[in-house]
Amino acid sequence: MAFIIVMGVSGCGKSTVAAMLSGRLGWDFTEGDALHPPANVEKMRRGIPLSDDDREPWLRDIAATIEGWRQAGQSGIIACSALRRRYREIIAAGHDDVLFVYLRGSFTLIESRLAARQGHYMPVSLLDSQFATLEEPTAEENAITIDTGAPAPELVNEVVARLHLAA
Repeated sequence: MAFIIVMGVSGCGKSTVAAMLSGRLGWDFTEGDALHPPANVEKMRRGIPLSDDDREPWLRDIAATIEGWRQAGQSGIIACSALRRRYREIIAAGHDDVLFVYLRGSFTLIESRLAARQGHYMPVSLLDSQFATLEEPTAEENAITIDTGAPAPELVNEVVARLHLAA
């Protein structure tokens, strides 16, 4: 049993990679954005960055989702920004079975993806605040870093290989 959080700034490809990884492994998948309270979504839609206080209940809901899977004896994958180390600590809740896959990309690459994206509430104008908030995972964390420039199927292959997952 394991839990994977595919993380990074908005537009890095975390939802696509997480969903494809879920399909490949046969694990449950939750889109972290769906767990945001409506007030958070509205703030982001209006171009207002979230504060740590805004994020706290959302992060706890993500941790609760993982705990539900753990209690049910099943593995799962969540797409979630998890931008700060403190956020990742809340999500992992002291468990070492929570693995983070950080999709790292340049500002220019991510900005171009966001500009081309249709139908998402996250505006390109919040990208600066996302990069300003981002604390890349360190060697002490249960995380791997993958360059998000490759096509999603290749990223999934890299995750499976680097985490030694049977797929």
